[in-house]
Amino acid sequence: MVEADVALANRLPTTREEWECRLDRLVRENRFTISVFFPLNGIVLLLASGEGWLSGTVLAPLAFNGLFILFGTFVMRSPLLVGVLPHTTRRGATGVGLLTLYAYLIEYTGVHTGFPYGQFAYGVDLGPTVGGIPLGLPVFFVPLVMNAYLLCLLLLGERAEHTVIRLCTVIAAVLAMDVVLDPGAVALGFWAYTPSGAFYGVPLSNYAGWVLSATVAVILLDWGYDQHILLARLSECEFMLDDLVSFVILWGGLNAWFGNWLPVAVAALFGLGLLKTERFDSRVFRFSRWKQSEENSSE
Repeated sequence: MVEADVALANRLPTTREEWECRLDRLVRENRFTISVFFPLNGIVLLLASGEGWLSGTVLAPLAFNGLFILFGTFVMRSPLLVGVLPHTTRRGATGVGLLTLYAYLIEYTGVHTGFPYGQFAYGVDLGPTVGGIPLGLPVFFVPLVMNAYLLCLLLLGERAEHTVIRLCTVIAAVLAMDVVLDPGAVALGFWAYTPSGAFYGVPLSNYAGWVLSATVAVILLDWGYDQHILLARLSECEFMLDDLVSFVILWGGLNAWFGNWLPVAVAALFGLGLLKTERFDSRVFRFSRWKQSEENSSE
């Protein structure tokens, strides 16, 4: 037992750089599982939960299981988290910390007062809560903003050098992500607005609130991270936007099931953005290209 413990200790990374390399390899070797299998599995389990297909079966405990949802979300977020980790300095960590604090405060205000999103209440278990707010809120919210930020940096090119253009574009992208997210979440019963809104059950006040929150979030991330360093990391880290791939698959698929076609179209636009930046390249596509080349060579 002692020898096994020593061997395990010897295998574990001992420095931040070693941990970063180990995590990089772990994500890189499991890209298909993380960015394709998990969101597809999420679609099936969430629909089974929302439609009551698990009721009365041995799988009933999995229906809207908060810890399971939190775990799945964390796994899908892992490419982004691992991607930004090497360049998260004290300043970056401070920005994320302030954004996390803001997210809790604005969500608490929203749940208890209706400001700024409109009166709403959670309908399912999203993991442990404090004051009615899911502890996992930062895992749900902060990566959405970072994904939008990174995608816009790639799409804008040299125009990203202009602060106003950069910030306004990312704010619009974050708002567009909620156009995809909120209707699907409401259809599933994650939360509900009172009264029900005009946009697939979501009130327009929610999007006014997201303009506020997106502005705060983008400013904090823009302050915390150096855009040039992030762009350099994006060029060497092919999986850094895989979380956005998961977002397109999961929420695009869920909205399609419920017939929310405008959110589906917006999700498709994010998919086109990923294709344009050559970021939609999970292993399933690489396998397809390899198979095609093998077939061509055999001819």
